[in-house]
Amino acid sequence: MALRDTAAGIVRRLQTAGFAAYWVGGCVRDYLLGREPQDYDVATSAVPDQIEALFARTIPVGRKFGVIIVLENGHEFQVATFRAEADYQDGRHPEQVTFSNAQADASRRDFTVNGLFYDPVRDELHDWVGGEADLRAKLLRTIGSPDERFAEDHLRLLRAVRFAAQLDFQVEERTFAALRANAPSISTVSAERIREELMKLFRPPHAARGLDLLRDSGLLEQVLPEIAAMIHCDQSPDYHPEGTVYNHVRLMLSQLPADAPDELPWAVLLHDVAKPVTASRDPQTGSIHFYGHEKVGAEMAETLLQRLKFPRKETDAIVQAVLYHMQFKDVKDMRKSSVRRMLMRDTFPLELALHRLDCLGSHRNLDHYEFMLEQARELEHQPQIIPPLLTGSDLIALGMRPSPAMGALLAEIREKQLQDELKTSDEAREWARQKLRENASSASG
Repeated sequence: MALRDTAAGIVRRLQTAGFAAYWVGGCVRDYLLGREPQDYDVATSAVPDQIEALFARTIPVGRKFGVIIVLENGHEFQVATFRAEADYQDGRHPEQVTFSNAQADASRRDFTVNGLFYDPVRDELHDWVGGEADLRAKLLRTIGSPDERFAEDHLRLLRAVRFAAQLDFQVEERTFAALRANAPSISTVSAERIREELMKLFRPPHAARGLDLLRDSGLLEQVLPEIAAMIHCDQSPDYHPEGTVYNHVRLMLSQLPADAPDELPWAVLLHDVAKPVTASRDPQTGSIHFYGHEKVGAEMAETLLQRLKFPRKETDAIVQAVLYHMQFKDVKDMRKSSVRRMLMRDTFPLELALHRLDCLGSHRNLDHYEFMLEQARELEHQPQIIPPLLTGSDLIALGMRPSPAMGALLAEIREKQLQDELKTSDEAREWARQKLRENASSASG
């Protein structure tokens, strides 16, 4: 059964049992905007015991707040009792939660466009907060006092930016003023919650606008001060006609492919993160240089990603892309073996995607990108190149003892393989045998 039909069935079952029940929140917003909701939340007058009695499979994830997960047809639905909240002490959790009615439940929510209630059984929209008008006006506005809403949950500061970017809405004037005034409060939010919001914010096609909204709201310097430092970091116009590092990164984000992996937006954000701290100007020519920014940037990127509690695997991939992004400018002058070593790195697809955006965000010359694509295609048709022709066991079988010299000889064989100078294991073995004879002769002489 389709997700939407199952969600409607949950509402119907609650209503048949005598309870008020509605779809609520983002699913209603997206439904009215003509977007297919990814999940459905239900608000109801039924209390947790009554919800659990009506549905066979439930999870009491937030029972004391009236929140039960209902499992139906392989999907999870959050079913929550109408409630009112008060007395927020920590910028996240209410000290008082009381079960209430639908109107009170709507008034406790964050933004008007998220405070709409829809009855899919009767096809009725209930709007107690002015959300429908704001949807039509493409306006993001808090329900009630913006200062109070942001004080209740400081993560709403980032959520305001994320929703405005995702929906392509403007932030209502009073709401935006409160957003700027309260921006420092985001520092009380856990790194994990901030990371999750930023991951959603920096997705195509709204990543560039998300970055601008972070900057304009004052949140950028709070959550990503290293990126905020790019705003006034100039670059040499010969290579970067787009201007500052910030402009460069913004242009790259605006051209993220729709299927961009999660690591790519962060590789874009961080590939030039060290330019502000490595910038120098030639006193004679006036040219701006950023010597070693890729190495310093890799260290800064790792520190930033660790601060945001990124998983180790994602961190390593992004850091490696930052570290190696300058190699692409030299690929046409590299030895074939060096190019192939680049191609065989696990992170090469990410590095190549970053390089493409790096070009599109500056000079727009994709010659090196096309060259590496061709080299990658060539390597695909030569799978025999990927595994080494010989191993240490092969050299031992030829009479060589394990030693640093063995490692050096294996490295030399691998270099010749990647240069197409040795193409088969038999050729490599014969070459190694000859090399060992020469070494023995030299030692005895």
